Amino acid sequence: MIASVRGLVAALAPEGAVVEVGGVGLAVQCTPGTLAGLRIGVEARLATSLVVREDSLTLYGFADDDEKHLFELLQTASGVGPRLAQAALAVLPPDQIRKALANADIATLTRVPGIGKKGAERLVLELRDRIGPVPVSVDAPAGRPGVTWPEQVRQALTGLGWTASQADQAVAAVAEGVEEPLPPVPVLLKRAIQTLGRAR
Repeated sequence: MIASVRGLVAALAPEGAVVEVGGVGLAVQCTPGTLAGLRIGVEARLATSLVVREDSLTLYGFADDDEKHLFELLQTASGVGPRLAQAALAVLPPDQIRKALANADIATLTRVPGIGKKGAERLVLELRDRIGPVPVSVDAPAGRPGVTWPEQVRQALTGLGWTASQADQAVAAVAEGVEEPLPPVPVLLKRAIQTLGRAR
């Protein structure tokens, strides 16, 4: 099992990154929130989970061990594979997932693409007692304290290779459709990437 990787970020793409470790470039699948913290040519450390299939080996990377552990826990529920677990972490911060499971908040869980009402109810039933401590409040949007979401999204887009003007246009487009309460930064970043994809 590859528990973590540390090395220079060699490449970034909307779905993941390539991290150079000992002269070997490892392709790591990451959520938009994790990608937002990476920069090409800068050393990074990612907690990782290796998913072995008959025809593939896929390495999933996370900003911290907490995300990784929740990713692996989600997959112990019936019907949840690595892609769905990663989708959940792309849409909801770990603390919000735990709170939703603890409170049987079906509406929050069904915000994840691929999780319907029955799937959310099954997740609550199977994982509620295994999620660990639940934070008192997770009302604040996910992101770095003191940095606004437009700046975080802008930095992430330029880190992924878009120009500053393209990033500004995408942030402006996303800002026009932002609803209350404000979605987590990874969700906003995904919307910006989708906007840029349509513009190409």
